[in-house]
Amino acid sequence: EVQLQASGGGLVQAGGSLRLSCAASGFTLADYAIGWFRQVPGKGRVGVSCISSSGGSTDYASSVKGRFTISSDSAKNTVYLQMNSLKREDTAVYYCAAMATELCYPANVGSWGQGTQVTVSS
Repeated sequence: EVQLQASGGGLVQAGGSLRLSCAASGFTLADYAIGWFRQVPGKGRVGVSCISSSGGSTDYASSVKGRFTISSDSAKNTVYLQMNSLKREDTAVYYCAAMATELCYPANVGSWGQGTQVTVSS
């Protein structure tokens, strides 16, 4: 069974950093591209970052490019999202997901993990 466990969210001041983790089970990272998405109340989930199944390709939303870094550790079967220079508008519930193909957008998600709340205070 494909499962993803996201963790690492919390409360941080603007300008601070957090690292989110997405632990995968029931499959290996070489099987699927993994994406991070976020959602604020009343809105749909939007893509934040994605890493290919090979780990050799990454992509970022323009709003986080240069501040967030996605990476993977095959030995731990875990994908990370390092978030630096956090802004209030980064406040959201963050979800990781295994993509059905290498295309990284919400409608292409094969399996969602549970969310982790990130709150950035001013």
